[in-house]
Amino acid sequence: MTALSAEKLYEVIEATWPPAAKSRNAAFTIRDGQGGGKRVSAATLDGSLSVGDIRSAEDAMRALGQTPLFQIRHGEEALDEMLEAAGYQIADPVNMYAASAEHIATELPPRTIAIPAWEPLQIMEEIWATGGIGRERINVMHRGCTPKSAFVSRWNDKPAGASFVAMHDGIAMLHALEILPEQRRNGLARWAMRRAAFWTIAQGGHTLSVICTKENDAANALYSRLGMDVIGQYHYRIKPE
Repeated sequence: MTALSAEKLYEVIEATWPPAAKSRNAAFTIRDGQGGGKRVSAATLDGSLSVGDIRSAEDAMRALGQTPLFQIRHGEEALDEMLEAAGYQIADPVNMYAASAEHIATELPPRTIAIPAWEPLQIMEEIWATGGIGRERINVMHRGCTPKSAFVSRWNDKPAGASFVAMHDGIAMLHALEILPEQRRNGLARWAMRRAAFWTIAQGGHTLSVICTKENDAANALYSRLGMDVIGQYHYRIKPE
């Protein structure tokens, strides 16, 4: 796999899982997430930093009806320290993984393991809902760049899982991988990753990526077993209100 930076994956995340709108406020990019979760609602540093910039960004996020939330990326230790001093707490540390799609696309999944469908089918929405992925996050999928696809998985003639993938600049990122609780431990997440790798190659891409909270031991173990490398991390800072 060609050398891949954390900065490039931040770009891929933004393209494949975008906010409803963005604006610039002093040193920060402000995101209007419209209920789509932290990734599309967090402010990110985009310039020289001062304490006043943080206060201005807080006001901008509150004006959108959002709790002030900042994403801390590689090399942003100064911002992290300033937010900690201001009473912000760490939330959801994340690993960013990537690997050559050809490295993962070693075995074609059985046909029903991950069936491509765009736009998402009702059964996909029902599966996602069991994992807390509601309409607001499905709206994020609709905003995502193209090419993109969703996948529905079946196992033993029953619905089993759903996922979403989109590609930016040859790098696909899998999002919203959800396997129903009663269908877990059947290797379905691994098959979904392999299907996404084949899809990436078919769309002319070269890399498959995914992001995962550090506390999700099962998912981190899966991506490591697939031979994916940790390219970088980020975390959030949020102040209880």
